[in-house]
Amino acid sequence: MEIVLHVGAHSTDEDNLLKCLYKNKAGLGQRGIIIPEPSRYRPAIRETMQALVGDVAPIETQEALLDSIMDEDQAERVVLSHESFFCVPGRSIGNGEFYPTASLKAARLRNLFSREDVRFCIAVRNPATFIPAVFERAKDPNFEHFLDGSDPMALRWSGLITRIRSMVPDAPITLWCNEDTPLLWPQILKAIAGTDDGFRFEGVNDFLGTIMGRGGLNRLESYLETHPPQTENQRERIIAAFLDKFGAAALEQEIDLPGWTEAYVNQLSEFYDRDLELLDAMPGVTFLTP
Repeated sequence: MEIVLHVGAHSTDEDNLLKCLYKNKAGLGQRGIIIPEPSRYRPAIRETMQALVGDVAPIETQEALLDSIMDEDQAERVVLSHESFFCVPGRSIGNGEFYPTASLKAARLRNLFSREDVRFCIAVRNPATFIPAVFERAKDPNFEHFLDGSDPMALRWSGLITRIRSMVPDAPITLWCNEDTPLLWPQILKAIAGTDDGFRFEGVNDFLGTIMGRGGLNRLESYLETHPPQTENQRERIIAAFLDKFGAAALEQEIDLPGWTEAYVNQLSEFYDRDLELLDAMPGVTFLTP
């Protein structure tokens, strides 16, 4: 059995992925892919991790945890999603790193399911928009205090992934860019659920509706019905065109932080682009791209 842990990052998903997977719970379940209720595993995982303090969970504890998570006796894959598996938004930056406790938490999560295969799934986001987004959610009025001495220009997602890989080298990682999520949505669902090409997700376009609105979504679905794409690339080009027409305003983010000039934001974005090249070349990492 494979345990798939979708661990964020914060402000990249808003549980939309879980909502779509849960809408398809019955069909996925017939294929041995279990999508449990978040209330069945989020508190249980947190409490068990705290009780074990990093130790490998005894077999009976692992069995009890799985019994609390799912009713099925057997499964091919179990998908568990929570953007705060590693920490709350206010602790997502510190010690000059994204998610300074992530490698420790990843190892503890791995130790909860030592008898199973484990995969981590993570969406990364341009620091120029990620940092303001998590700062807004951190409920900390002091930006410098929130940064905890970290220089935004020095923060790298590749550092986070390297730390996780070093602590749990037997757990592969699936990555994608939050900026690409609207284009990659079916591909992301497939990668996390582990479905074959024959499975069609109900409500697969609902997420796009959160960006382009009901009117834009209706037009998109009407167009896809009359002009069905023959390849994923064709579908992505169609989605991109409709997002440009109906979703541009929703995808824009106003950045208002002290000292963050246009040049500063552009430099952060340039470093992010370089960082993505490092991520794409990492062993043990599957990087989803359009």
